[in-house]
Amino acid sequence: MFPEIYNNHLTIYLKKSEYLILLIMVQLVQVHRKIRLEELANYFPSPILFESRRKKLKRFLEMPCLTIEGIWIPIIKPWLKQSFNPGSVLHIVIDRTQWGLINILMISLIVENRSIPLYFELLDHTGNSNFDTQKSILSRVLPLLKEYKAVVLGDREFCSVELAKWLNGQKKVYYALRLKKSTYIEVEKEIWSTLKNLGLSPGMSLFYKGVKVTKTRGFTGSNIVAKWKRRYRGVETEEAWFIITNLKSLDETIDAYKKRFGIEEMFRDFKKGGYDLERTKLTGHRLTSLIILITLAYSIATFSGKIIKAKGLAKYVGRVRKNKKMRRRHSNFYIGLHGKDWVESCDLFAVESQALMQLSPGKCAYYRQGRRAISLIKSSL
Repeated sequence: MFPEIYNNHLTIYLKKSEYLILLIMVQLVQVHRKIRLEELANYFPSPILFESRRKKLKRFLEMPCLTIEGIWIPIIKPWLKQSFNPGSVLHIVIDRTQWGLINILMISLIVENRSIPLYFELLDHTGNSNFDTQKSILSRVLPLLKEYKAVVLGDREFCSVELAKWLNGQKKVYYALRLKKSTYIEVEKEIWSTLKNLGLSPGMSLFYKGVKVTKTRGFTGSNIVAKWKRRYRGVETEEAWFIITNLKSLDETIDAYKKRFGIEEMFRDFKKGGYDLERTKLTGHRLTSLIILITLAYSIATFSGKIIKAKGLAKYVGRVRKNKKMRRRHSNFYIGLHGKDWVESCDLFAVESQALMQLSPGKCAYYRQGRRAISLIKSSL
């Protein structure tokens, strides 16, 4: 069963048969982490021939109702309302991932060092996106965040003056976009310098307020933040960050931009670290439908993991950090994903598990605690 906020929309939006197939496929993706059509057909619980199952799933992925606007946006909108108070600062990342001929532009929301997809688009070309495409996809997402303070984060692909200028004109929208080191800024009246020639060295930070950026299409009104991390434990960062922003301080800008790397973790979860998306042979609308399935599975696991952690049960699912100074070992996604694996394994081997426990009567108290943990984790999924 889907969580309530998912169910409320999907049971109305989809036909009964469509809803049931979607539910089954999301569960299959979640349990087996297999996304190739043949692999999903292997597991699909229908008493028909394999080829009939494969064709059935293929037809399902071709349904025109499987769109980001139809399936995902009506779910994420009420979730945002439940999760954040009006006026909250929300950091969103625009980024692109590519393998082979597949090129995906995605916008996601940073939540506890991980990204939750908000919108994505399959590009009809390889390589970088342009300003028009970036503006188009952001125009579909920013209206969802009109009650909040949105901070748009992007790497050097999204450093165009046009994008910064356009974002500057949006209400309650801030940005921190990384610039190329070859970009020119006007450091003094009629005196220009490339960012790489500002004299920055490891451990240094600079903040330029209201400077003009680029000679040809000069844009005034943004701030420039330059920071080169200091050497730490003998490791030196290769180059500095140069960021164009309308945030008010260096520290606020750096703290915001650091959150951008949450989308890299999400892409890893979508690929080798989770659902192995790169193995799919699907293209076009069928690929879009598959990514929507993965988005549903990924978000459910992430939200469940957050609840499991809040209940203090993460130690039953994976290793936890020993003290507050340590970096946390596992994300909400990991805890949600493997929490489901564990409780389902406990159900599958319930008889054998009971027999094992009877061999160690001195540990009954611990087993009771574990059984209670299993029950609480199930209620979180």
